[in-house]
Amino acid sequence: MNLQDMPPLASTQIELPLPTSASGEPFKEPAPDGFILGGFTWRHANPQASRPVVIINAATSVRCRHYSRFADYLFANDFDVITYDYRGIGESRPASLKSLDATWTDWGALDFEAMLKRAQREFPGQPIDVVGHSFGGCAAGLGASGHLIRHLVTVGAQFAYWRDYAPAHRWRMFGKWHVVMPLVTMLCGYFPGKRLGWLEDTPAGVVRDWSTPTTRYETRPSGRLIHAKHGRLPFADVTAKTLAISISDDPYGTVPAIERLLGYFTASTTTHLRIEPKDIGEEEVGHFAFFRSPYQATLWPIALSWLQTGELAPDTPGRRVPRS
Repeated sequence: MNLQDMPPLASTQIELPLPTSASGEPFKEPAPDGFILGGFTWRHANPQASRPVVIINAATSVRCRHYSRFADYLFANDFDVITYDYRGIGESRPASLKSLDATWTDWGALDFEAMLKRAQREFPGQPIDVVGHSFGGCAAGLGASGHLIRHLVTVGAQFAYWRDYAPAHRWRMFGKWHVVMPLVTMLCGYFPGKRLGWLEDTPAGVVRDWSTPTTRYETRPSGRLIHAKHGRLPFADVTAKTLAISISDDPYGTVPAIERLLGYFTASTTTHLRIEPKDIGEEEVGHFAFFRSPYQATLWPIALSWLQTGELAPDTPGRRVPRS
């Protein structure tokens, strides 16, 4: 499923108005290597040391604007919020992608790291929480300052090992993302996903990381580099209380896929919550819809409660997946 082909709203669903009249203030922030990143900040006028700031890590090649309604919801519940685009995407896109060989590891070790440092500088003394969607949950473990994260919520987070895709969709997804996407990228120098209606245009290095069919992140092309440089991956530095949310009709976020990524967060207390659409009175949710405002009353409070307390509320829908 692509962002562009999310299921239309059912007749009982309504795109809710934003809970506040606030909007994100645009900013520019240099990454550690000097690359200029763009994003938005939701900032309360009265700074409070006890108020958390939430960094939202997007899915692969999804613009940060997709998460604006969710950011406004968090702002209305007394969080400061940072959204941003990875290099090559949206607010952080250069004039040409052909000369930009950004990778998944760059998105985590450089771009997410820049946001951690920005949160630390712009919101001094405030707790730092993170919400990561899809690859954004993986990016949360790649920053050198991951020890700063207090609470982490991931949604459908994994790094696209093809055998973890849902069986009913596996071969179609393998052909699309692991055959067609890298071939088109070889021809164009980047993946023209927007022209194809699949996702945003995507740097070639990200495509190589996604399409490489290996079970371990450290055997992906950019994963090998960071592992060789440091002799380890940074995930173990993250000690945040971590909630991984997966949706049963998400063909990317299957139980094996979620567990594969969670296994890297060895220093974190992790909880895997599995939700079926019927648990919240829906027929389908999928990979992208969690952050749409019709789920403000059903799914968003789950993330909110974890960000506030590091715990699930007693009436949380779904079931906890046993972890070995």
